[in-house]
Amino acid sequence: MNPKLFMISTLIAIVTISGCGNTDNAMDERNENIDELDPAREMESPADEELNNKLGYVRYSKDQLDNDAENNHQVTIDRTQMANMITRIILRNDGFEEVATLVTDEEVLIAFEKNEDIEESDAADIAKKTAVSVMPSFFDVYVSDNDVLIRDIHSLHNSTTTNKNYDNTIDSIIKEMKKSSQGHE
Repeated sequence: MNPKLFMISTLIAIVTISGCGNTDNAMDERNENIDELDPAREMESPADEELNNKLGYVRYSKDQLDNDAENNHQVTIDRTQMANMITRIILRNDGFEEVATLVTDEEVLIAFEKNEDIEESDAADIAKKTAVSVMPSFFDVYVSDNDVLIRDIHSLHNSTTTNKNYDNTIDSIIKEMKKSSQGHE
């Protein structure tokens, strides 16, 4: 066989094989989004179980802090972890079949499907008190047993707080949630 022909055939075979070996990034992203929304997926626990049981404590004096750096320090929360925590706590109560929680920069929206063993106002009270106990007090909490709102909340799961295009959707969901019991006031 001609060496040039052999080299060209080998090169074509390598390019073809390597081209077919690439993964589909869109599928990977889709699967990653599905994994993020999978309630069976446990949040990663600390590497050392002892760290999970330790108390949190810090102490600083004014002299120890660089005030210029401290002025630029931002306090943040992981909204997905907060939504996950709220949802899991609510589902531990009897009477709840499905719960969807969305945490924005100002609100917590909780839509749930309950069974007939629990009154609407009691279920709303449990859901609202759970969110209030987990979140900082400046968050407004809205709840509803309208299970159609579960899909509406789900539609916002990829939104960001910097994209204000979703404000109208949030406002319409809140307006709909206010038609439901908000718990024992």
